[in-house]
This record gives sequence, C-alpha cells and structure tokens, in this order.
Amino acid sequence: MKEIYVLRLGHRPARDKRVTTHVVLVARAFGAKGVYIEGNDENIIKTTLKVLNTWGGYSYFTIQTVNNGKEIVKKWKRDGGTVVHLTMYGINIADIENELEKIRYPLLIIVGSEKVEGWYYYNADYNVAISNQPHSEVAALAIFLDRIYKGRELYMEFGDARIKIIPQKVGKKVIKSG
Repeated sequence: MKEIYVLRLGHRPARDKRVTTHVVLVARAFGAKGVYIEGNDENIIKTTLKVLNTWGGYSYFTIQTVNNGKEIVKKWKRDGGTVVHLTMYGINIADIENELEKIRYPLLIIVGSEKVEGWYYYNADYNVAISNQPHSEVAALAIFLDRIYKGRELYMEFGDARIKIIPQKVGKKVIKSG
C-alpha cells in the first residue's frame, strides 16, 4: 500500500468523537497507514487500538494525537511529501484525477471538522473537492482513497486480524481466531 496518512483537524471530543472515529476507521480500511488527530482524545486512541486488535492492522496502522496540525503540514512538506486538503471549495476530483497518478509520496490528506483556517488552503499542494457541495468528511476521505487506489484497497486484508469476514451472496460468515 502507498505511504498515506490523514490529518484530522480541530477534533472536538464532546462533539466530534463519532465522526472522527469514522474518519479513523475509513482511513484504516481504505489503505492509509495512519491518522494524526489534532486535539487530545484518549478515547479515540483506545477505540482504534481495540479495532486494530480485533480486525488487524496493529503493525501497519498508527494513530496519534498532535497539538498543532500546521507543524505536521510544515514537516510533511519539508520532508518532500505531498499535502492534499479535502474541501468542498477545491478543484473537483473528477477534474484532477489524472494528476493524482503523479502525486509524490508520502501523502498527507487533511480533513477538517470545524471551520478550517485559510492557512491550510494556501499550504496544501492540492485543495480537492468531492463535489462542490456540503457533505461528510468521512465520505470525502473514502472516495478520495478509493480514487487513489482505484478500488484495490477493497481487497486489503490484515494478517493479524482475529476476525475475518468471508464474503457471502446470502447470509454471513465470520471466522474467529486467537
């Protein structure tokens, strides 16, 4: 998988815990190697570690809280990585899809929660919209990662998973180990 990380800006534990948890779950399931969460929330870290322990990815996926998202972006760019900010004000993904194949890695994908400071718009290499309409940052992240991986992430498996779903046309089948 590609060297992709997500920066979740402005996490507010009382208000954003469910959405931020879903950002983390989508990042993991759709091929990102980790998430930085701006703001301190040990509950999201604990929830993520439980998911990694059960569904796998413990050695693959990382999560950490950070105090200042700008410092992550500055370091990312200083180290030669690419920064993509997902925003409804950006260029529609359909209009830059060919450019996505030329992106330098590692890639940092920024998703906001509350109003995102203008600084991020000017310091991102790309401001990308998944439509220019209001919608969920979770949906935007899923679609963006799917476009980057061209659907290959949907077949990703974690070798350390204790639970594995066996796809079924009808019914459900789960294999548990350990």
